[in-house]
Amino acid sequence: MRGLIVKGIAGFYYVKSGESVYRCKARGVFKQRDIKPAVGDEVIIEIIPDNEDSLITEIITPRNKFIRPFIANVDCFVIVTAAAEPWPVMPVIDRLLVMAEKNHTDIVLCINKCDLVRGEKNKNRRAAESVRLLREIYEPLYPVVCTDCRSGAGIDEIKTLIRGKKAALAGPSGVGKSSVLNRLIPEAEAETGNISEKSKRGKHTTRHSELFTIDESEGTMIFDTPGFTSFDILEADEEELQHLYPEIDRYSGSCRYKNCRHIAEPECSVLRALEEDKISISRYESYKQQLNEIKKSRQY
Repeated sequence: MRGLIVKGIAGFYYVKSGESVYRCKARGVFKQRDIKPAVGDEVIIEIIPDNEDSLITEIITPRNKFIRPFIANVDCFVIVTAAAEPWPVMPVIDRLLVMAEKNHTDIVLCINKCDLVRGEKNKNRRAAESVRLLREIYEPLYPVVCTDCRSGAGIDEIKTLIRGKKAALAGPSGVGKSSVLNRLIPEAEAETGNISEKSKRGKHTTRHSELFTIDESEGTMIFDTPGFTSFDILEADEEELQHLYPEIDRYSGSCRYKNCRHIAEPECSVLRALEEDKISISRYESYKQQLNEIKKSRQY
C-alpha cells in the first residue's frame, strides 16, 4: 500500500493513505543502511495482521530532501519574514531563497505582521519603510504577499499560490510562521510564542515536523517544521551560486570571462547591471558574502 509520511515522532511514522492514517515502524534494514524516513516521503507500507503498527517496507526516491528540518518532497517554500518585531534581515532571507532555488522549488515571500504598519507612529513609519524595501527588492523576482494574521489578510492569496503543492514555511524565529500556519489550516493548532523583550526575536515553538492537508481535493499540503535557520546552504559551489540568484544569472552569460565570479573582473555584465540599478545592492552583497563563505569552507 502506498502512502505519505505526515508525521514522525519517537521512532513512529504516521502514514496517510487515502482517508486513513497508519502508525508505522520502519524496517530494520533501513537502520542497517543508515536510511531514515522523512516527513513528506512517499512510502510503501505493509499492514501487519493483529498488530496495531504497520511496517514501512520501501521509500520512493524523493525529488528533494532536507536535513534540518528532516523533510522531503517540498514543492514550494513560503519564506516568511516580518514587517517588524523582529525586523527583516536580508542576508537570512537570501540564504533561504538560495536553499529553495537549489532544490528547484517554487517560492513565495510572505511579509507577515503587516498590521504593525498601522501601529505606533514611529514604528508605523519604520515598518512601512521595511515593507516598501522588501517589495522593491523581491517583487521583481518572486510573488510577495503581505499578511496580517489577526485579520487574515493575505492568507487567501497564499492559498492560491500554493494550490496543489506541498509547501513549507521557512523563516527566522518570531516572524509568525505558526500564526500563518494556523490561518492556513486552523486545525493545526500550532503553538505560538512570544517575542523576547530583550532581543526582540522570537522563541522556537514548533518541536517536530508535520505535514497538514489544506485542501484534500487539490492536494494542497503544508509542512510545519522547527525551522530552517540552521540549514547549511554551502553545499553550493562557487560556479553554482550565481545561478541561484535569478537576477545575477540573467546577466552572467554576457561577461567577458566564462568563469567570471562578478567581483572585480573586467567587462563583467553583472557589475554593469549593478551600476545601472538592475540588480539590488542588498542582493549583490548577500551573493558576495555567501561566495566568501563557500571559498573559506573549501580551505578546510
